[in-house]
Amino acid sequence: MSMRRKRWFFVAAPIGIVLFIWIGGEVVMHLWNWLLPALFGWKLLTFWQAVGLLALCRILFGGFGGRSHHPGFRWRMREKWEQMTPEEREKFRERMGSRCGGFRAPDSGAKETA
Repeated sequence: MSMRRKRWFFVAAPIGIVLFIWIGGEVVMHLWNWLLPALFGWKLLTFWQAVGLLALCRILFGGFGGRSHHPGFRWRMREKWEQMTPEEREKFRERMGSRCGGFRAPDSGAKETA
């Protein structure tokens, strides 16, 4: 990256972050104040409370539409799945089922017979 591009990035990035926080806070505040007091009788939200709510949702739910895994995660997982023996697959399903409440294996194109 050239020096000129780096300088531009250091100017644009903080402006983008501030703009994102401002727009996000305004959207959350207006939606909250439009819907929730009328529906449930809740109090109105200030801008800073809306920004805090936005941050809390980001912490609890983990994203604003970004990727949850590295871009190659699904491909690598599919390769590992295809290399497993039927016994290893069943053991993996059992472990994941106990953790996640169910597991749907990657679709390899060929259907397994039970």
